[in-house]
Amino acid sequence: MKKFVFATNNAHKLEEVSTILGSKIELLSMKDINCNVDIPETADTLEGNALIKAKYIFNNYHLDCFADDTGLEVEALNGAPGVYSARYAGDAHNSEANMQKLLSDLEGIENRKAQFRTVFALIIDGKDHLFEGIVKGVITKNRRGTSGFGYDPIFIPEGYTQTYAEMGNELKNKISHRALATNKLCNFLSK
Repeated sequence: MKKFVFATNNAHKLEEVSTILGSKIELLSMKDINCNVDIPETADTLEGNALIKAKYIFNNYHLDCFADDTGLEVEALNGAPGVYSARYAGDAHNSEANMQKLLSDLEGIENRKAQFRTVFALIIDGKDHLFEGIVKGVITKNRRGTSGFGYDPIFIPEGYTQTYAEMGNELKNKISHRALATNKLCNFLSK
């Protein structure tokens, strides 16, 4: 079984991807390889940030790895918060503050179309590969649900009536943007 480091310090992402992968590959965390660095996300694209994190692990630990970056892109806000989703309300990475800022920015706006987009950067044998997962949906006017993390309580995926936070992890992990990108990564690795 192939081993990969998932270059994230986000315990929620690690748990979600680990659940989606199941026993398909052996997943190592940054903690597992004694990497306690918070890798700066300095790119202005999701692809760029994912590559920065994956390359950091590969260049410093010489291990096959992957990293992701995810953004919530709101049509009425010209794609914002996008690459800045985790720090939309400031550098504290506070999910509650980010949601409140987004809801405030959309106050009185009818067009609430949005999409969640995840990009994985995989580095295997020194070569990088990108995988993308996109789920279109809408932003609610209020928080709904208690499971999940980040913007889950205010995002309803297209074709559903519940937010990610209302539907629970089992369904979310089958249909989410991260699940789509993870499945593309798995399909690539199984070739």
